[in-house]
Amino acid sequence: MDLFRENALAGKVVFIAGASSGINLGIARHFASHGARLGMVSRNPDKIAAAAASLSAEGFEAIGMAADVREFAAVDAALRQTRERFGPIDIVISGAAGNFLAPAAQMSANGFKTVVDIDLIGTFNVLRASYPYLNKPGASLISITAPQGTNPMMYQSHVCAAKAGINMLTKCLAMEWGADGIRVNAISPGPVADTEGMRRLAPSPESEAALRARLALRDYGTKKDIADTALFLASGNARYITGTILECDGGCKLGDASPMAAGEYVIRA
Repeated sequence: MDLFRENALAGKVVFIAGASSGINLGIARHFASHGARLGMVSRNPDKIAAAAASLSAEGFEAIGMAADVREFAAVDAALRQTRERFGPIDIVISGAAGNFLAPAAQMSANGFKTVVDIDLIGTFNVLRASYPYLNKPGASLISITAPQGTNPMMYQSHVCAAKAGINMLTKCLAMEWGADGIRVNAISPGPVADTEGMRRLAPSPESEAALRARLALRDYGTKKDIADTALFLASGNARYITGTILECDGGCKLGDASPMAAGEYVIRA
């Protein structure tokens, strides 16, 4: 069931980084179905071309551009191309990310730097580069963070550091750019089904079942769950929300909600 009015983003121009697959492609498709015109970027030229072509084949307006979010000039060029094609940009989604499991004592300096560069530096590049191309006032910037931004996790020191940086960057930019009528928020997804991230973090049926058991809602989220959250933040329904990290995580941030975590205590009458 979709509670948003039909074509809720009609006429809006959206720029999405990391849009060739997963959560961000799901957001792109959902936004397009509500009338948005899309500028989509990803590092892999073949994948982003295929993603944009699939949306165009469905009758949506979308262009795909290859750009590595670690390179400011490449991001700037893609944003400029989006504005030249569609006009000033109303909504920006910064979602490029990298992840792998690794104990800190066994992680290379380059491995740590790579994740920080993609996630944190990449987010700064996307948001900062977008500033002169935005439709101000009224623009909405949304970054994709993760529970690791606030919850320390084993074998995730690189991701925890990067996502914590995204969370604070979100709040700082919300303060600095609020006077321009720009809202800056982030979404923190929990485990989302059928994504590369979860295939890496829970690669076996046993690890997936163990993770589900720890979640308050005992289930993974879907790409549409995240897309609906993004649609809300991007819409006028959230006009007074800025500097917020909105958790769409099935209770992931609450901690381990499995019976074993509580010692399987049973209160008997």
